Amino acid sequence: MRPHIVQGTTSLRSKQTLKARRMLGKYRIRRRIGTGGFATVYEAYDTIEGIPVALKVPNLDHLDKDSLSAIHREVRLTARLEHENILPLRNAMMIDGYFVIATPLGEQALTDRLRYRLGPRTALSYTEQLLDALAYAHEVRIIHCDIKPDNVILFPEGQVRLADFGIAKVALRTRTIMGSGQGTVGYIAPEQAMGKPSFRSDVFSMGLLIYRMFSGELPAWPFDWPMPGAERLRRTVSRDFVAFLRRSIEVHERKRFRDGVQMRKAFEALAPRALRESSRGRRATP
Repeated sequence: MRPHIVQGTTSLRSKQTLKARRMLGKYRIRRRIGTGGFATVYEAYDTIEGIPVALKVPNLDHLDKDSLSAIHREVRLTARLEHENILPLRNAMMIDGYFVIATPLGEQALTDRLRYRLGPRTALSYTEQLLDALAYAHEVRIIHCDIKPDNVILFPEGQVRLADFGIAKVALRTRTIMGSGQGTVGYIAPEQAMGKPSFRSDVFSMGLLIYRMFSGELPAWPFDWPMPGAERLRRTVSRDFVAFLRRSIEVHERKRFRDGVQMRKAFEALAPRALRESSRGRRATP
């Protein structure tokens, strides 16, 4: 199903929390489920189709007209993405002065799930699905630019979907990317923090995300080995899988996989033996 995309008016509303039961076109707001510097996400009900949806509402007081135009371009671009592990756009339009992006409603973001330990088999399944999504996007020449747990949405029966393709690029252009006093840059590759994102930058971010799922820790700059969580990682996965992760999160981008396609191919070759025998039967925390 192709999303309905309408540019509409340029009369923009400033940042304002939408209250429960407020109507935005055909959508009835139920509750706020997430917020950030760029946008607020709500659970809503589509009163026409009779289904729950997630509404992402950019904070337009932080955007100029050029940035809003960029959002429109990215929405049209990412509307072409059709993959079972990429969150699809159902709708994108101006409603009552708000720019509204509607998507299917998942159960939770990976951020929430990571508050509890992931079983190795669950982490491996998530890895396979996310790499499939990344490889597909890179094949059609789209860079995500903001891979992180907040942008991974969990659905029933173990399905995961990578969200915010394209929109993430606009968000990054509207804020300054800086490390902390210790040089921490979160999931962002060093060259991307310098304003030079590439397919290899997505590889780096995905590598950190996978590392965290298996180790329970998020490494920080300067990413020297052994990193936090390395001992748990070694107990859980094979040496080949550790080497795969180390290559993915190399500080020097030329030492990484060139894109998600090459990264997925490397993963597929080692996936059958990725988990150590002692960890294959472990179940995830409910």
